[in-house]
Amino acid sequence: MSELALCLNGDSAFAPPSHILESLTEEMARRSVAGAPHSIYAEVWHMAYWQQITLNWVSGIETACPASAAEGFPAPDEKESWELLRKRFLDGTEEAAALATDEREAGRLNEQVRCPSPAGKPARTMTVREQLESLASHNAYHLGRVVLLRQMLGSWPPPSGGFTW
Repeated sequence: MSELALCLNGDSAFAPPSHILESLTEEMARRSVAGAPHSIYAEVWHMAYWQQITLNWVSGIETACPASAAEGFPAPDEKESWELLRKRFLDGTEEAAALATDEREAGRLNEQVRCPSPAGKPARTMTVREQLESLASHNAYHLGRVVLLRQMLGSWPPPSGGFTW
């Protein structure tokens, strides 16, 4: 597996996303933590939201950039269950990692894709590889926030393990 694929869904510089998100109840995932702007649920929803946009872009599906940052987080009354959200996010990490690893896709990693920008800014182009690298960085940032929230909730490390230093 390539390092890029490992950064997307494997055991690279941090615990795999599947470990980071395991054994969390609906209540714990949605629980607010004093001083934190978002719950674990909201962080994962945000990652799944942007991950789908990235997967759309690299598949040639032009998806509009949200008009505001708030659109990239769930509404307070979001009904999607924690388990469905967790599965949706992890399925997306598998899809992204497959794009980074599949030998048939290797040539595609250098293809240019159009990435719409917020209103009033010109659209950007980047390679599929650059878009996947951006996704890996974005997810790593938010997964780190999830780890911190789990630590604050007294729920770290997960059963499959995770760094404790």
